[in-house]
Amino acid sequence: MLAIRQRERRPLAVKSGFLQQFLAFGSLIVLIVVFSLASENFFQFSNIVGILLSTAVVGVLALGATYVIITGGIDLSVGTVMTLTAVMTGVSIAYWGWPIWAGLLVGIATGACCGFVSGFAVSRMKIPPFIATLAVMMIAKGLSLVISGTKPVYFTSAPAFSDISLGSVTGKLIPGFDIPNAVLVFFGAAIVGSILLTRTIIGRYNFAIGSNEEATRLSGVNVNAWKMLIYTITGVFTGIAGILMASRLNSAQPALGMGYELEAIAAVVIGGTSLSGGKGTIVGTVIGALIMSVLTNGLRILSVPQEWQTVVVGFVIFLAVYADILRRKKTA
Repeated sequence: MLAIRQRERRPLAVKSGFLQQFLAFGSLIVLIVVFSLASENFFQFSNIVGILLSTAVVGVLALGATYVIITGGIDLSVGTVMTLTAVMTGVSIAYWGWPIWAGLLVGIATGACCGFVSGFAVSRMKIPPFIATLAVMMIAKGLSLVISGTKPVYFTSAPAFSDISLGSVTGKLIPGFDIPNAVLVFFGAAIVGSILLTRTIIGRYNFAIGSNEEATRLSGVNVNAWKMLIYTITGVFTGIAGILMASRLNSAQPALGMGYELEAIAAVVIGGTSLSGGKGTIVGTVIGALIMSVLTNGLRILSVPQEWQTVVVGFVIFLAVYADILRRKKTA
């Protein structure tokens, strides 16, 4: 009887998730049309490129956060861990004199280690995700200040480092079509993230844990090990975001990062991933990140004060969470 009910609910859940994703995409199109009509400066190539560039860092953070949220958890540390990865990348290149490729590995490894620590605390130590990642957030923030000496780390000795974000491979191939490399990295990471989530055992167990952790454990799956891996994957995405941020600024700012975790989580929720776990897509997260950037950019072009921009974004998040609650009630 239970199996029959689960089979009956699954089509409803899939239909509801597709509807949420469709509505998010529709909202993105509506925003683009409205802002284009409101200002002739919005739908210009340079502004669209600026929107995509501003989406890249938060978007990559959101990709990683999607994995954790699908498990029914949360990661509040991604913002400050991103800062720590940027600082470690900067120190290894600017202070230790390591080549750029080695510095990139250090940054990604730093993010992965922080993710593993969060996963270990959640799975093995049984600390609630909110508290565990809050602790990692504070640790990462403190380490960023200690390692950098509370001063920005500049990449003056490695001028090619800024090309990771601000260079343009497409501009060299197609003159005039200058899409920053950071945007390509973002979409490349989204493709990889989507494949992992939909085509591999990682994604299968990710959804299983979020849908019913106890049932997954009773079926013989080592839930603790998979949780640690999922948080580590989130850390890898965070490391990539830290590198993109440092490259874009051509420096590692140790006091930067607080607040990015909220933007990343907001993008995930707006994209249709359920905070209760078990549902979510990478495509939805990409749409959610773009909605955040388009909304902020459009309001700025219309000269809406910063404080009111924050109010509008908060209201959008409120609606997204409420839509998730309604969707869960329909599929219950």
